[in-house]
Amino acid sequence: MGQQTVGEIYHIYNRGVEKRNIFMRDSDRIRFLYSLLVFNNMEGADSERHSFEPKMSKLSEVELRSETPLVKILAFVLMPNHYHLMIERVEENGITEFMRKVGTGYTNYFNKKYDRVGPLFQGKFKSVIVKEQQHFIYLPYYIHLNPLSLIEPEWKNSKILKNKETLSFLENYPWSSHMDYSGRANIPNLLDMNFLNEVFGSHEQYQSGIVEWLEESSDKEIKDLILEN
Repeated sequence: MGQQTVGEIYHIYNRGVEKRNIFMRDSDRIRFLYSLLVFNNMEGADSERHSFEPKMSKLSEVELRSETPLVKILAFVLMPNHYHLMIERVEENGITEFMRKVGTGYTNYFNKKYDRVGPLFQGKFKSVIVKEQQHFIYLPYYIHLNPLSLIEPEWKNSKILKNKETLSFLENYPWSSHMDYSGRANIPNLLDMNFLNEVFGSHEQYQSGIVEWLEESSDKEIKDLILEN
């Protein structure tokens, strides 16, 4: 992905090889979030962590192991066969090193748990730098709206009217940072929320903005940042 500059923000994406599910159970999702926490440093990955399955309630107790993390995680979502991250680079080549550790560590955990061998992810993660002002606003919305694919597969291709079911599903989906930006602490120690909180202003402004974007389904504002294809 070329030379990375401190302070640059990236949209990161990867999915399972042959589009297979990379999260089979909630315990796998928790383990991936745990990986995002403990591998965010310059130290090597401890082999004993490959089979460790933390409890969701314990994630808030996990502290970063370094005062200088490799990256800042601004937003995330976990889907059955892929994930999205919005990340700010802190250390030189920090994103590459961080994603290498997370990918290797989680693959080792998954393969051991499900008695399989070989790659889990579809090659190296994809990334694109976030530059335009509108991207800082709309990319988190896009990331947080991804779970709608689980109840409305064509939501990205057509307008979806705001309704109770749609909003309730988003508000209660625990595998993204949407709750945290809406004012409900979910996994706040995983996130650096300072930058996006300045962009959005308040929890209420964030919520009204994502509802407005949901009603328009306006992928066009960030089409150059969408990496699924």
